[in-house]
Amino acid sequence: MEKDILELQIECPGIGDNGEFFMEHTGRGTDISPEFLIKNLSPKAKTLAITLEDLSHPIRGFTHWVIWNIPAAARIEKGIPAGRIVPSRKNAAQGIGYGFHRYAGPKPPKGKTHLYRFTLYALDRELKLGVCAGKRRFLRKAEGYIMQKGSVTGKMTG
Repeated sequence: MEKDILELQIECPGIGDNGEFFMEHTGRGTDISPEFLIKNLSPKAKTLAITLEDLSHPIRGFTHWVIWNIPAAARIEKGIPAGRIVPSRKNAAQGIGYGFHRYAGPKPPKGKTHLYRFTLYALDRELKLGVCAGKRRFLRKAEGYIMQKGSVTGKMTG
């Protein structure tokens, strides 16, 4: 039986009021992962996970980033460092995406505008999952353990 997944209310200060990514969070800037603020995180949540997808890419749902086992908190600080395991985030794991074990921000082709979606997941446990997993394998492993889910979208013109 699938349990109900409640909405997670999130804000991303790395995306401006106009919906555009700030340059530091893009592949044309310094490519630093943005901060996330979570307003209604369940006290039962143990870990958080994030995916970043390019919704405009010819490969549907092209993944730029996947990270899981971030300790549950109302704030995820910007600048998560590269690496399969991230000691500064209590050994959160980064899987395979466009950035290979790191955040890889928006970088659409010159003259094109692409839409990107961050999805945050609150889980009731840590996941035992190899760091060579991508978004699909993460989602299969997380099925049944996701308590809350929310997303925020932004755009960038190349």
